[in-house]
Amino acid sequence: METTDIVNRPAKRGRPGYDQETVLRIAVEAFNEYGYDATSMGKLADRLGISKSAIYHHVPSKEDLLRLALDEALIPLEAVIAEVRSHEGSADERLEFFLRATFRILLAKRSYVTLLLRLRGNTELERQALQRRRAMDRQLAELVTAAQSDGKLRADLEPRATARLLFGLINSVVDWYRTDGPINGPELEDQAISLLFNGLHTTAA
Repeated sequence: METTDIVNRPAKRGRPGYDQETVLRIAVEAFNEYGYDATSMGKLADRLGISKSAIYHHVPSKEDLLRLALDEALIPLEAVIAEVRSHEGSADERLEFFLRATFRILLAKRSYVTLLLRLRGNTELERQALQRRRAMDRQLAELVTAAQSDGKLRADLEPRATARLLFGLINSVVDWYRTDGPINGPELEDQAISLLFNGLHTTAA
C-alpha cells in the first residue's frame, strides 16, 4: 500500500450544501483556533453559517466531531505501523520509511495532526487518542533499537528519548511550515531526513 492511499479517504455525503467532510474540516479549524473545550456547537454553527440542528444532521455531538477528526490523523498513522512491520529492508531503511511516511501524513492531514498534538487528555476519548499516539512512539523506539543492534545508529542513544526527539522535529512542522514559502513539501521532507540521519556537520575531507 502506498502512503498516498493511506492519506486519501472518500468523503461521506450528508445534508445538501454540506457533507460530513466539510463540516469536520471547518470544525477542526475552529478547534485549533479556539481550543476544543472553548468551541461550542453554537460557535461552530455560526462559523458554518447553519443552525445547530443542521450540524446534528451530520454528527450526534461535538465529541463525535472530535473522534472523527482524531481518526483522520490516527488511522493513517497507525497504517504506517502495519506497513513498517511488513516492510522488507534493514532496520535503518524501515526507520527512514517510517519517518518519511509520517512526515507526508503530517503535511497531508496537517490540521488534524495539529489537533492531535494539542490534546491534553481531559476526556476519555482524548486519553484513548494519546494512548494510540504513544504506540507510535514505542514503534519508533523499537526501530531505533533495531538499527542500533545492526550497527547503523550510535549505541549511546537512548531509544525512547531518541524517538521523542525525532518526532519532535517532525511534529514542529505543523507550527511553522507554509506551502507558499521558499521550500515545497518533498524538499522539506528530504532536508528533514538528511538532517536526522546525517546531522548538521559537513562531511570531513
